[in-house]
Amino acid sequence: MAQLHLDAFSGVAGDMLLSALCDAGASLDPLREVLSRLQLPVTVSTEEVMHCGIRALHLEVTAPDEQPTRHLPEIREMIDRSGMPARACQRALAAFNALAVAEAEIHGMSVDKVHFHEVGALDSITDILGSALALDLLDVDSISSRSIPLGSGTVTCEHGRMPVPAPATALLMRGMPIAKAPVTGELTTPTGAAMIKAWVNEWTEQPNSYTAVGTGAGTRRYLEHPNLLRVFVNKNSPAPRQAERICRLETWVDDIGGDALGYLLEQALSSGALDTALFPMTMKKSRPGHAVVVLCRPEKSSLLAELIFRETGSLGIRHEIIERWVLPRRESLATTPWGAVRVKWAHVAPGDERPDPEHDDCATLAQRHGVALSIIRNAALASAQATR
Repeated sequence: MAQLHLDAFSGVAGDMLLSALCDAGASLDPLREVLSRLQLPVTVSTEEVMHCGIRALHLEVTAPDEQPTRHLPEIREMIDRSGMPARACQRALAAFNALAVAEAEIHGMSVDKVHFHEVGALDSITDILGSALALDLLDVDSISSRSIPLGSGTVTCEHGRMPVPAPATALLMRGMPIAKAPVTGELTTPTGAAMIKAWVNEWTEQPNSYTAVGTGAGTRRYLEHPNLLRVFVNKNSPAPRQAERICRLETWVDDIGGDALGYLLEQALSSGALDTALFPMTMKKSRPGHAVVVLCRPEKSSLLAELIFRETGSLGIRHEIIERWVLPRRESLATTPWGAVRVKWAHVAPGDERPDPEHDDCATLAQRHGVALSIIRNAALASAQATR
C-alpha cells in the first residue's frame, strides 16, 4: 500500500493530476485499454514540457468537439463496463457522484436527472477514469492534500461568465482548506474539485515521508508562476497516524460555579463536541477561575460557540483551527461470561493492534452482575485477543 500527497500550489485540474501520476510511475496503457473497451473516440499521450524552468509531464487528450449529453446513470453504466479494478471503479464513481450532487443543488433537480456539461465531456471522463486507474496502479490507499487555491477573476461556463470559482467548484470545495490564489485565473476546475471531494481523506501542508515525486503541468502558462501539480508517493509501509483538522474553542471564566460548568461540558458533548476540558487557573486580581476548552469538527464550531456564549455569558471565545494526529481504529465485539463488550482496536504500527474494552459496557455488566470492573475488563481483553 502507498500514501499519496497532493502539493496543489497551483490548484487541481483533471489533466494535471493524471499527468503527475504518470510522472510518478503510472502507465497510460491500462487507460487506453479501457477507452478502447468502451469504444470512446479518445486518444491520450503525455509530453515533457517546461514551466518556469521546471520539467513536467503534460497530458494530451484528443476527442471530438461534438459530444452527446450524458447523465449520471450513463456514467455509472460506463464505469460498470470499463473492466477497471474494483477500487478504481469505486473512486471514479465517487467523483462523478460528488459532481452530480453539486450540479443537482445548482439546478434544483434530482441527481439522476442532472446532465453533465464540462465533466460529461470525453476529456474530463478520461481524466477521472485515468486518475482512478493510475492511483490503483500505484497502489495508493490514502490521499492527503495541502490547502488548495481556487483562483480569481472570472471564468466562462454553461451559466455564462462567472466569478471564480465556478458554481460546481464552489459547492464541491465547501468546508475544505482554501489557499490564496497566486495568479489570476481558474486554478481548480469542477473536475479537479470533484476528485478532491471524493478522494482526499487528510489535510496537511507537507507529507511526512515520500519515495517518489511526480509533476504534472496545466495547459495555461503564467509568466512568474509555474502552473504545476506535484504528487508525493510514499511506497513504504504507511505511517499509522493520520492527520485531521479540528477546531479548538477556549474561554476563561471566573464567575460560574462548578455545577453550571459541568452542565456546559455535558451539553457540549451531546451537541457534537469531540472532547471537553476544564482547567483551574488564577486570573486577574488573583481571582480563581477556569479555562473552558472544547474540541470539535470545524463545521460544529459555530453551534458550540453559541452554546458557550449562552451558558457562560463570556464576552469572547478564542477560535483556532489545529491539526491532530489520530491512529486508525476499528471496533469488534468481545464475548464474556457476563455479556458482550465492545472493544476498540488502535492500529499503532504495522502488525501492532492494541485493544481497549469500552468502559461503559464493562461498568454496566459489573453493576448488573456484582462483579469487579477489572474482572469484566480482563475477560473482554482475553476474548478480544483470542478472536482477533
